[in-house]
Amino acid sequence: MNMRYLAFLAIILIAGATFAQSKLKKTQISKEVSVLLPQDFMPMPDDGIARKYPAATRPLAVFTSPNGQIDFSVTQKPSQFKAEDLKMLREFYKANLLETFTKVDFIRQEVSQVKGRDFLVFEFVSTLADERGGSMLAPVQKYSLVQYTIKDNQLYIFTLHVPFSMKNDWQETARQVMGSVQIK
Repeated sequence: MNMRYLAFLAIILIAGATFAQSKLKKTQISKEVSVLLPQDFMPMPDDGIARKYPAATRPLAVFTSPNGQIDFSVTQKPSQFKAEDLKMLREFYKANLLETFTKVDFIRQEVSQVKGRDFLVFEFVSTLADERGGSMLAPVQKYSLVQYTIKDNQLYIFTLHVPFSMKNDWQETARQVMGSVQIK
């Protein structure tokens, strides 16, 4: 009887920890952009961003979970396209994702409205294998949500990457975060 009680308490505590992670707070990314992020996410320092995102266009901001395993980033760059072009751009961005990873399993790929604005949304599980000869590293699997939108000749890219092992715990929170993106 005592073991059952302890098991029940453990389940309650674990469930409590899962619910606690979905407490979101408004985070101002720039003058125009805000999003609801988990309360314990912290801005990634510049050197961390440079290491983890070595792209020509540096993200506007990167926020990370306390254990450093979950990242949310926003990138802004000039675009010659308009918001109406998102449907047409879908295949282009999809091809880009397929090129980036060894394997991509799409959960959804669509244009959907977030706070009255059209976003191109990709939700997927990716696998990135180390394909150098003789590598013994296991492929890295991630659950990701990526959203693109265009406003005033600027392309905004919002990404949230979660280790695949945490997908079930984070999928709902990830969708809440991405559904809270606001651009003035």
